[in-house]
Amino acid sequence: MNKAREPGVTGASANAAKRGLVGNFIGGRVVEASSPRRQAITNPATGEVSGEAVLSNAADVGAAVAAASAAFPAWAAMAPLRRARLMNRLLALVEQHKQELGRAITLEHGKVLSDAVGEVERGIEIIEFACGIPQLLKGDYTEQVATGIDNWTMRQPLGVVAGITPFNFPVMVPAWMYPVALATGNTFVLKPSPLDPTPSLLMAELIREAGFPDGVFNVVQGDKEAVDALLVHPDVQALSFVGSTPVAQSIYETGARHGKRVQALGGAKNHLVVMPDADIDKAVDALIGAAFGSAGERCMAISVAVLVGSAADAVLPQLQQRARELRIGPGVQDSSEMGPIVSAAARQRIRAAIDAGVAAGASLLVDGREFQVPGHEGGFFLGATVFDHVRPEMALYREEIFGPVLACVRVPSFDQALQLINSHEYGNGVSLFTSDGGVAREFARRVQVGMVGVNVPIPVPMSWHGFGGWKRSLFGDMHAYGEEGVRFYTRQKSVMQRWPDSIAKGAEFAMPNAR
Repeated sequence: MNKAREPGVTGASANAAKRGLVGNFIGGRVVEASSPRRQAITNPATGEVSGEAVLSNAADVGAAVAAASAAFPAWAAMAPLRRARLMNRLLALVEQHKQELGRAITLEHGKVLSDAVGEVERGIEIIEFACGIPQLLKGDYTEQVATGIDNWTMRQPLGVVAGITPFNFPVMVPAWMYPVALATGNTFVLKPSPLDPTPSLLMAELIREAGFPDGVFNVVQGDKEAVDALLVHPDVQALSFVGSTPVAQSIYETGARHGKRVQALGGAKNHLVVMPDADIDKAVDALIGAAFGSAGERCMAISVAVLVGSAADAVLPQLQQRARELRIGPGVQDSSEMGPIVSAAARQRIRAAIDAGVAAGASLLVDGREFQVPGHEGGFFLGATVFDHVRPEMALYREEIFGPVLACVRVPSFDQALQLINSHEYGNGVSLFTSDGGVAREFARRVQVGMVGVNVPIPVPMSWHGFGGWKRSLFGDMHAYGEEGVRFYTRQKSVMQRWPDSIAKGAEFAMPNAR
């Protein structure tokens, strides 16, 4: 990027940002949307409106898909090594500008700056993985599968693919998708959340600056109208989605009905089991960070502490104290450990969930509903909230809250903890804190959850392993990024070949075989 450009915006996005409008990026440039609809963008730490996001319509989506379709033939025909070299340029640019990206996240999402930069770094790791695409696209070859016949397989791109991403990770979650999609030869349309859309344009500018051809990567801002248009567009071959379970299921069903490949990651209710033999101090550290980091607005946040036997009496006094002492403030302040909730509506929804937990009879140990930050009374802040004696039939236990609310459930044994987790409809992430290797092994083997941590509170897999849950946390057959992502964004073609001098005379009425 040109250092002389306005801080926080780059290149073609500068004019739109000066007008306070975050628009679409189509065919290599920011374009005016045909839709007149707009949505306010707010700074969650102050409650002040900082701009507006375009809410695209079907015509805007059609323009993005058309640009991606036009770019696809040449991009797919490019040697994978050349695509990898462009990805390497992007890797260097994102690394160079990760602080700028992190600040853009904090100003619109609210998470603390160190967490926002950490999000960018996790996205960088996936871009780095995609740089190895020539190796990952190698097929299989078998000589002489039958007399005079050789057989090989290859993986080829699908065409135009789309990503529909949530507010909570506006850089990392799109990076679960577009680096692998582009590296494998597809062209991409991103539909980010309208709550924090600016990072999407910053990433688009970096992709342009890295030298990717116009139309290979496009952004359409918007809401459900844009999503619906992507789901039914005949030229969109596949969709990746991250969000709530009801929406994930709807997108999966609608996309499949229209003949698309769909990968829809849904909700979570992640448990952390503390055994009596665990290091209690480390377990409490883990619960505080995993439950209240990013104000609990993570799909891998721990929202249920399962306290086994005597662990409850050891954990809860420390947990209450630490929750009350949590440093909460604007994400741009270095002293803040937890920032605000993303929006006023989300804060109200979380407050209502806390109210319902109290009404259902759970013990409210730490109440964050009325928390305010002096000087930032207009911000969307909540304090950390801790419940004890939560029962499995309560909505507080069953439903995803997506906020800084930790529900503590007491169970007498390891087997009952395991049964509790396996009975839940979600199976995204889970963790166990223990000093017993045998218990850890049994837990990892028997728990019905897609991502498991042992003495690791947030077990997000590295870029070459892939991300995804089980049960109603994932709709589709393949996880995000890693080799699973390569499979999702490509399809296998099998070729059998024989040359004239090896063809027997006369018609053949049997299938070729190895004889």
